[in-house]
Amino acid sequence: MSVWQFTDADRDFLARYITPHLPDRIFDAHAHLFAHAHFPDGVPPGYDKTPPVLGLDAYRTYMEWLHPGGRTQGGLFFGLAFQGDRVGNNAFVAAEVANAAPAFAARGQMLIAPSMDADYVRAQVARHGFVGLKPYHVMAQVDGPTFDAPIEAYLIEEHVQVADELGLTVTLHMVRARALADPVNQATIRRYCERYPNLRLILAHAARGFNPWHTIEGIAALRDLPNVWCDTSAVTEAGAFEAIVDVLGCDRLLYGTDFHVSHLHGRCVALGDSFHWLYADEMNLDEKHAALQPV
Repeated sequence: MSVWQFTDADRDFLARYITPHLPDRIFDAHAHLFAHAHFPDGVPPGYDKTPPVLGLDAYRTYMEWLHPGGRTQGGLFFGLAFQGDRVGNNAFVAAEVANAAPAFAARGQMLIAPSMDADYVRAQVARHGFVGLKPYHVMAQVDGPTFDAPIEAYLIEEHVQVADELGLTVTLHMVRARALADPVNQATIRRYCERYPNLRLILAHAARGFNPWHTIEGIAALRDLPNVWCDTSAVTEAGAFEAIVDVLGCDRLLYGTDFHVSHLHGRCVALGDSFHWLYADEMNLDEKHAALQPV
């Protein structure tokens, strides 16, 4: 993973290509808050290069790298300790959100696992004021790799029922090789959204469109669902965004940074019928035509 730093190449790139197009006010619909202490068995690779505590103060400071001039004025925040201290990470997010400056529109989602009782989830939402739930595939109840897990294995129906009852958002990073182009994923999304109309489902990463062709191929299956949104987090190719806007409309695509991932140097690229993550410190930067400077 790339070193946590803000380089001259970053400043030049942002000033040239990004800052002139930024709006005055930005709401970040996908950002993680956590501390290294939330990983009692050791900080996973890729997280260990971050500062040891990433709360709202740190988030707002580091967002100035990307959105200078105080443009970031709110966000939807959740933890990252999916296989660590979820309870502690949830409490940390809740406290950060509760103590946010009044003018900063901070909202929190709760990390959930399939093993959590629905009444426990309901009670924690009420206690901490969470506006949504955040499942993740690494907690899926399956034999074999969780990257092949169906949605029901990590976003269980009992939790969807809670979201429907309370009108909560659910940010879903779906998996399986072809993501939204997979009929199994399409069927589950449709079933959940039709059966639970008060569920507000946010399909993270442009409907897991790291390979844009998966979203391009699959997004039409969701055309008539009024309770589905997508976010832009960590996606670095425009094709999935274009497909979402064309099929669902521009009001269904939410801007999200995927902080802290937003501050790593590199990108994800489509490769065949899949995708590959390129990190600056794992690349040969001596190209024959130029010395590369990933941002």
